[in-house]
Amino acid sequence: MSARPRLLYVTDLAYPARGRRYGDEDIFLTARLREDFDIALCHPLDTTALMDAFDAVVVRNSGPVLHYQAAYDAFRERAAARGTRVYNPLSGRGDMAGKQYLLDLTAAGCPVIPTVDRPRHLARLPETAEYAVKPKAGADSIGLDFVPREELAKYAAGGDMLVQPRVDFRYEVSFYFVDDAFQYALYAPDPGQRWALEPYEPTEADVRFARRFIGWNTLHHGIQRVDACRTRQGELLLVELEDLNPYLSLDLVPEATREAFVTAMKESLHRFLDAPAPPATAPDQPSSSAAASRRA
Repeated sequence: MSARPRLLYVTDLAYPARGRRYGDEDIFLTARLREDFDIALCHPLDTTALMDAFDAVVVRNSGPVLHYQAAYDAFRERAAARGTRVYNPLSGRGDMAGKQYLLDLTAAGCPVIPTVDRPRHLARLPETAEYAVKPKAGADSIGLDFVPREELAKYAAGGDMLVQPRVDFRYEVSFYFVDDAFQYALYAPDPGQRWALEPYEPTEADVRFARRFIGWNTLHHGIQRVDACRTRQGELLLVELEDLNPYLSLDLVPEATREAFVTAMKESLHRFLDAPAPPATAPDQPSSSAAASRRA
């Protein structure tokens, strides 16, 4: 490895994200990371062709994978075959591997919005006026719909859609972590405006709630966002565990918090680069992470 590690930073600077400015956030972060690393930016479609010239690939605001699934699968398979360092590592069990984790956590009795994918399991959901249905391969609310109970069976019949009760929540809140270290929290006080975020002061119980899912995911390096909702009864329920390319809303936090995050990310990347590289996987034996990506 060179004296200054070389990072390939994957981002879609022009992606039209509602309520978010991918380009601004990644321009800021790469400017600060350049203090410690030699860094180049690339679009997700160019990653596979360029990554062999770098010490690690950093996946950031690269947009929903379903828009470039074939290229993403090819990237994962090549990274596994060559033992490429990818940050976040491709072994994530959250959104990186699809939405199966919502079913697994529901079955385990964890504090998550109850989720099923089969008609025979609909009785496990609480009675409510409407239900949310969304694709297992969805992202960024793509394919999300709300339907009455009598229409649920047709959505769950194929097993490729998730069904959840539509929760009447007070607000959504997101917890941001670097490795296993909590950094900050933001919340959306208006349930109808997901990205109108404000700083949030979490309680110790709130952070314990979020840390439970960070521990479950077992990623030793990387950036994760735990999205939750606060019900009318006061409990937190997991909405999503973002472990592939979570947007960070760094422009909405105080300067001291932003600087602390940058420092934490730099230190995390140095630790990641000092750790042993993942073993290469033979091309005819796809890694488990590559198999997971086909569910994403």
